[in-house]
Amino acid sequence: MAVTEKAAAMLRELREEHGPLMFHQSGGCCDGSSPMCFAQGDFLTGDADVLLGQIEPGTPEPVDVWMSREQFALWKHTHLTIDLVPGRGAGFSLESPNGVRFLIRSRLLTDEEDAALHGTDTPDVRAQVLP
Repeated sequence: MAVTEKAAAMLRELREEHGPLMFHQSGGCCDGSSPMCFAQGDFLTGDADVLLGQIEPGTPEPVDVWMSREQFALWKHTHLTIDLVPGRGAGFSLESPNGVRFLIRSRLLTDEEDAALHGTDTPDVRAQVLP
């Protein structure tokens, strides 16, 4: 998991205003399909959520990144990067009033990253182009 410098700069600004932060990616429709940034504790997580990890945007503490368990089942083989782009943010996400929104960029994990993350030496069974 990573964060771009643009997103990290916004997180530092939001941290100054709102205190410690967290992200949640629900996988729902509309606003729920974007990563939403909250003041830590303003969004309650539960058994339906997975803590993906933490990002280090240069705030006094790391920022937890959560995802719905259902969404994680689909994205568990991807490396995620939180970015910041112009546009209207999600209604409840803290960056929304600033004319920007957080965005998840993803790429498939390499076989080595996947094995390290999921603790398996299972051979790659994804589609392959044959000669």
